[in-house]
Amino acid sequence: MKILVTGANGQLGCEVAKQGREQELVLTDCDTLNITDGIAVAKCMRDIKPDAVIHCAAYTNVDGAETDEDAAFRVNVVGAQNLAAGCLETGARMVYVSTDYVFDGTGRKAYREFDMVNPQTVYGRTKWQGEEMVRQILSRHYIVRTAWLYGEGNNFVRTMLRLANEQNTLRVVNDQIGSPTSTVDLATVIFKLLQTDGYGTYHATCQGHCSWYDFACEIFRQAGKQVKVEPVTTAEFPRPAKRPAYSVLDNYMLRMTIGDPVRGWQEALQVYLKNHSSC
Repeated sequence: MKILVTGANGQLGCEVAKQGREQELVLTDCDTLNITDGIAVAKCMRDIKPDAVIHCAAYTNVDGAETDEDAAFRVNVVGAQNLAAGCLETGARMVYVSTDYVFDGTGRKAYREFDMVNPQTVYGRTKWQGEEMVRQILSRHYIVRTAWLYGEGNNFVRTMLRLANEQNTLRVVNDQIGSPTSTVDLATVIFKLLQTDGYGTYHATCQGHCSWYDFACEIFRQAGKQVKVEPVTTAEFPRPAKRPAYSVLDNYMLRMTIGDPVRGWQEALQVYLKNHSSC
C-alpha cells in the first residue's frame, strides 16, 4: 500500500514511519508539503497517487491558537479540506487524527465517539471543523481521536524527567483527568484500520486514566527518580486556553469492530521508558 504521511517529523509521524516500513511510505512535513496550499496538495496527490493518506500534521499549539485563530484554521481546517479533496480525486482513503479537545471536558463518564461535541478552545474548534470537512468531502475516511499523546520528540514524559534532574520538587496539576497514550498504540490502531473498510469515527487512547499528577508520579516511580511531586489545581496555573477537566475517551467503536489493540497506560509507559532510557 502506498501511503502519504503528513506531519512525518512529529511524534505520531515518526512512529507511523517506523511501523510502516513494509509499506510504500511518502513522508512529508511542512518543509516539503504546504497542506494549506490547495494547488500544491492537488499536484502532490496526482503525482504520488497514494492508496491512503495518514494526516498527522496539525496546528497543536493550544495556547497560541487563542491569539492566532487564522493560523490554526488554515492548518487544521483548510489543510484537512485540501487533503480530503485530493483523496476524493485520486480515490485514496484518509486517516484524520483528531483530539479529545472536541469535547468540553465537563463530563465524568468516558466520551464515546457519538457523544455531543462542545469544543471550548480555538484548537478544539478547528480540529472539530477539520473533522467535519473530511466527513463532508470524503466517505472513505477514518477519524481517529486521541489524547495525552507522547512519543518521539518533546512531550510530558521527557519534560518531567528533565525537570526531575533540575529540581527537587515539582508541582503538577491534579484536577485534569485523561488517558496517557503512546504513539506506538495509536499508530498500531491506524494501520489496523487501514486494512479494513470500517470507515467512520474512532477513539484510540491507552486503557485506564489518571491525572497529570498521577502520571508524573508513575513516570518517576518507573524511572527510579527520587523527586517530590506536589498536587496543584488548574486555577494555580492559568493558561490562555481552557484545559478539559475530564478527557477520558472510550474506545467503543474499536471494541465493536476490529477489537481494541491498545495497552494499559502504565504498561505502555514502561515500554516507552525502557526504549528511551536516555530521555
